[in-house]
Amino acid sequence: MTMLRMGDRGVPVRRLQELLNLRLVPSPGLVADADFGPRTRAAVLRFQRSRGLDATGVVTDETWLALDPSGAAATTLDDPSRPAATRRDWMEVARAEIGVHERVGSAVHEARIVEYHQSTTLRARDDETPWCASFVNWVLLQAGYAVINSARARDWLAWGTAIDTPREGAVTVLRRKEGAGHDRATGSSSGWHVAFFVSGDDTHVRLLGGNQSNQVKYSTYALDRYDVRGYRWPE
Repeated sequence: MTMLRMGDRGVPVRRLQELLNLRLVPSPGLVADADFGPRTRAAVLRFQRSRGLDATGVVTDETWLALDPSGAAATTLDDPSRPAATRRDWMEVARAEIGVHERVGSAVHEARIVEYHQSTTLRARDDETPWCASFVNWVLLQAGYAVINSARARDWLAWGTAIDTPREGAVTVLRRKEGAGHDRATGSSSGWHVAFFVSGDDTHVRLLGGNQSNQVKYSTYALDRYDVRGYRWPE
């Protein structure tokens, strides 16, 4: 296996971050950005201590074996186009974030929301930039799925595969029928919103998402006010 240390970059680092998020409880919530920085090193040290390994912050064969006893990571690293062998339930990841909220009226921005943004190409540094798509991107990254790294809600219509009948967890793209203009329920000024499907009927859809009334929460949207533009599922 590849020896890794702080400063390294690439596919092996991304797989390391995914495994650390999976194995450590509570999860360190690393952004799987393939960059071995201070937060990744801190997670490695915590993992090594939890397993009675030498706490060096350097990922050797011994640490890889403890992280991935099956050796599945080695296969994934040999073929980066192959989906990760170990994946988490992304709804479990999303539910763990319920309650994260903007610091409205404060000059200090919520660090967790900024972290969501850092998983996208936008990389906004505040909690006021609409962040529903950044939340979806971050959640799926933590769960080990391929993402599009976009902070635009409508871009998620190009992710995964379209499904006609929604199931729990489906990435759901909405558009407000009134169009653009600030909408507190979705945090959107464009009229678009993306979140995870929970349940629905002929008149409403219930979603778990970010930037819903400025926080991560469950919200119900009336279909006489919002159009569902698509349900998406991983390929």
